[in-house]
Order: sequence, then structure tokens, then C-alpha cells
Amino acid sequence: MAPPILKLDDIFLSFGGAPLLAGASLQIEPGDKICLVGRNGSGKSTLLKIAAGLVEAQSGEVFRHPSSTVRYLEQAPDFAGFNTVQAYAEAGLGPGDDPYRVTYLLSHLGLTGEEDPKNLSGGESRRAALARVLAPEPDILLLDEPTNHLDLPTIEWLEGELQKTRSALVLISHDRRFLEKVSTATVWLDRGTSRRLDRGFSHFEAWRDQVLEAEELEQHKLGKAIEREEHWLRYGVTARRKRNMRRLGELQTMRSQYRGHKGPQGTVQATASDAQESGKLVIEAEKITKSFGDRSIVTPFSIRVHRGDCIGLVGPNGAGKTTLLKMLTGQLSPDSGTIKLGTNLEIATLDQKREDLDPEDTLANYLTDGRGENLLVNGEQRHVTGYMKEFLFQPEQARTPIRSLSGGERARLMLARILSRPANLLILDEPTNDLDIETLDLLQEIVAGFPGTVILVSHDRDFLDRTVTSTIAPAVPDAPDGRWIEYAGGYSDMLAQRKGALEERKRAEKAAEKPKTQEAAPSAGSGKSKLSFKQKFALDNLPKEMAKAEAEIAKREQVMADPNLFTRDPAAFNRLASEMEKLRASLTDMEEEWLELEMLREELEG
Repeated sequence: MAPPILKLDDIFLSFGGAPLLAGASLQIEPGDKICLVGRNGSGKSTLLKIAAGLVEAQSGEVFRHPSSTVRYLEQAPDFAGFNTVQAYAEAGLGPGDDPYRVTYLLSHLGLTGEEDPKNLSGGESRRAALARVLAPEPDILLLDEPTNHLDLPTIEWLEGELQKTRSALVLISHDRRFLEKVSTATVWLDRGTSRRLDRGFSHFEAWRDQVLEAEELEQHKLGKAIEREEHWLRYGVTARRKRNMRRLGELQTMRSQYRGHKGPQGTVQATASDAQESGKLVIEAEKITKSFGDRSIVTPFSIRVHRGDCIGLVGPNGAGKTTLLKMLTGQLSPDSGTIKLGTNLEIATLDQKREDLDPEDTLANYLTDGRGENLLVNGEQRHVTGYMKEFLFQPEQARTPIRSLSGGERARLMLARILSRPANLLILDEPTNDLDIETLDLLQEIVAGFPGTVILVSHDRDFLDRTVTSTIAPAVPDAPDGRWIEYAGGYSDMLAQRKGALEERKRAEKAAEKPKTQEAAPSAGSGKSKLSFKQKFALDNLPKEMAKAEAEIAKREQVMADPNLFTRDPAAFNRLASEMEKLRASLTDMEEEWLELEMLREELEG
């Protein structure tokens, strides 16, 4: 086993109340890919900051190898003193690091490097920060929610980068699929302490349940042992009781352990409030279109949404998901086509931007809309503190301002509010952001069991696979052109159907074309024993031509990775998309021709 390059041992940290960390440990060895998991508020981000040297523990040992380099992904990057994103990202490089890595990463993250940091959105800030920490290829990468604000193509690209990196990783994420693909070890932070499993996240939940069951059994055994000792104390021989002070001391210790045991944090207990049943047909859209200037966001698109459907919307950032969602719910009128909303609709919306959160408002006031201490949930009057407990908030937090909550707690608060409102149509825009795994499980159950209709936008592939009945995605995933297609099933089903359609199209194109080598290939029994000059020339030169085509495709992909390109220059975007389509078709033809010639050469040479 390699010696650790970073080690935290018996870390203790408290902010005045119950300890946040009480004996937590973390050991990182070269090549480790660790996911750090735990409930919202369990101290994951704090432990990562201690590892990065940004927060000092009150007690415990911290060891960092003197020659190791550490990079930490900040939740809120500081761009002060930098005029461009390129300058900010390059500032993370060390002596001898390759500056081209910054350009490569920025292009794949959809940035040019020339952006002014003052004008960046939250998602663009996160992408710039990722480029800064990934570029130096440090010995240790500490990543806190790296997939937040990233679209699916970028998340999948980041997975590939992290899988092949030589850096040791510790990452926090709510994205199950991402954790499963990247991690090879799991550290579970629970009630201030940590446990390590030397297997990836896909094995975590079964292991966690076994640990909690064993803990519950041990606590039960301890309770029974205390009962036996108390019986002995009460009914045993008086002289023996007086002499055996050691046994009496052990009983007191057991009582103290039993009383002091802090069980696992509870789970959110909630259901969506029922509303009057909507009509059978919820939404009917007929050939709707939407454009902004020369850019087509939605070309003629038709869909029928029935009561009980759960529809997912996916696509890269800027493809028009939110625009399409607003059109389907009547918030935005189409340029052409018609939209009809069904009868008796009661809509509840969860906005990904959390725009209706006033940081100075209190939790109780936000949940009740300032209408006192009670709220109506499923037709029943509930006191706000009792309702808050179902979402793991303490009664004393009722008067706490929202600004003091963590990102996960804010997400839980908004979930509590939306689920208290009667609704038969739920609109969820990125509902999984900042939720811990356990709350995500609950949200999945709520969505899957909701008697009404759900339309949701998400980049969480696992969540989509577990909940939606159909998926709407751009017809051209890499270069959205306004065409949308509805696929049956979840995200994985959509990928399988898209792949099948692509293969079917290739077979049809191949059958329609005359094979390039048909005339030149010798017929059976012709007696021809070697390739013609033209065939040999093609066999030698096709690999070079294929390499050139691949390079041209990669060059265009890099330019088109800029999410602002379509808005800035739609003509250039469309030209590049057309060129890429032709290049890919040409590359496929060359690969097939080379394969046929190679097989022919092997056959002739025996």
C-alpha cells in the first residue's frame, strides 16, 4: 500500500453547538478516486476545506506530503484582479505546467477565455473554476459539487476527464450516475465521524444499510444488557451488591452510552398535496414554433400530455429547454401553432434559480406566506414547526433567516413549500440541485407516485431513468437546431432509441449507395491474385485522409463548444454544423472502403 499523500485524523470542529466533526478522518493515497457522501449539513464541505487548508480544525492531525500539489474547487470562485477568464484559469498553473491545458479545458467547457469575469453567470463561473483546478493536473483534486450548473454533454465529458486523470480525487456530488462512474472508494460522513468503503458509490447504499442495521442491533443488545444488570442490582444479594463496585461502575457506563447514542438523522417524510383531478388531456401542442431573431428555438413540434404522464426535458445549456417548458405551460406564446391547456389545472412550480427566496425572510414566514403559524396541507391545518420537522428542520429554525441556510437546506425548504400547495401539474426545473441522496430518494418516490402530471427539466440521468415516462430531447444533441423529439422512457431509453435510429439510417444509406469498390473487386473465380494499382493507392492513402477528416471534425467541435456561438453568429454555427455532418458522412464512407479493401487484400494474399 502506498503511503498517504494527505491524511486527516481524528478531526474535531464545532461552531458553538453540537460538534459538526467529532473524530472524522480522511486518508488519500496516489490514484484514489474517493466520493465523500453524507446528509446535507453533515460537514462534507467543511472537511474538504480542512483538507485544502482553508479551514483549521480545533483538534486532530493534518498531514500533507510536502511535495504534493492540491487544488480545491470553490463553490463561489473569487475573480478579483482578473480581466479575463483565461487569466483567471492560468493563474492556477504551477511552474512547468502546460498553458495549452487551460485552452483545451475552456473550449470543452464552453468558454473562449475572453469572457469578462464580472459578466459570468453562475454556470459559467463554475466552468471557469473547473478549468483552473483541472489544468495543473495536481496530485490531489478536491471537488465540491463539480457537476452543478453543467449540462449533460459536459457532465459526460467531465466523467471521462476524471476517469483518466492521474490526480487523486475527493469529490462531493448529488449525481448518482456521476459518482458511480468516477469513484473507486467511498467515505461516509455521518454524525461527525467517518467510515470508509474501498469500493465505488454503486456499493455504498447496501453497505450503509448494513452498517445501520448492525448499529441498531448493538444498541438493542446494550439495552438488554442494562436491563439484566438493573435486575441484578435490584434483586441481587445486598452484600454482593455492595462489594461489586466495579460491576456497578460498568452499569453506569452502559447507561451513559445508551443515553448518549445519537441515531442517524431521520429521513424527509412528505407527500405532495392532492388537488382536484385535472382533465384527461392536460396539454395539447400542435406544430408550435419559437425563434429569437435568426435563431430557431423550437421548429414545428407537436405533443399531447395526458393526466399521469411524467415527461423529462433534456439537452445542452442554451438549447431552449426552459423556453419550450414555458410554452407548454402557457407562460410564453408560440410564434405559430396552437397550445391548449386542459381543464381544472392547478400548477405548482419549482424554479431552478430559486428566485422567490428572500434571504431576509424567515423559514416560517416563507412556508406560511406570512399568514401566521399554520398552513393548510392536504386540507388539514398544520403548525409550521411540525411541518418543518418532516423536512428535517428543527423548531428553533422557524425564525432563522433563509440566508443562513446551506444550499441543500434551501432546496429542502423550497420542496417543503411546493409540496404543501394543492397541485395536479408539477413543473420542476432542476429539482435535484443541492439535494442529498436520501432527499433525492424521497423526491423520486413523490414524482413516481404523484397522481397528477409532472414535467421536469433535469441533468440527473439516474433521476430521469427512475421517474419519467417519456423524454423530450433535441434531434441533434451536439448542435441543437430547434428540432425536438419525444422518446418513450427515461434517459437511457432515449440514448438506446437514438442509437438504433442512427444505425438504421446508416444501413439505409449504405443500401442506397453503390459500393465504391464493387467495380474494382474481382469476381469469384476470376483468377485475380493481387490488388490493382488504384486499390493499393486507396489502401495506403485512406488512413491519412481519415486522420485529416477526424482532425477537421475535432477543430469544428472545439469552435462549436462555445454556448454563445449560436447567439453571436448563427450563420457560422449552421455552416459549421453542416460541414461536420458532411465530414462525418465522408469519414464513414472512407472507413467502410478501407475495411473492404483490407479484407480483399487479406483474401488475395491467402
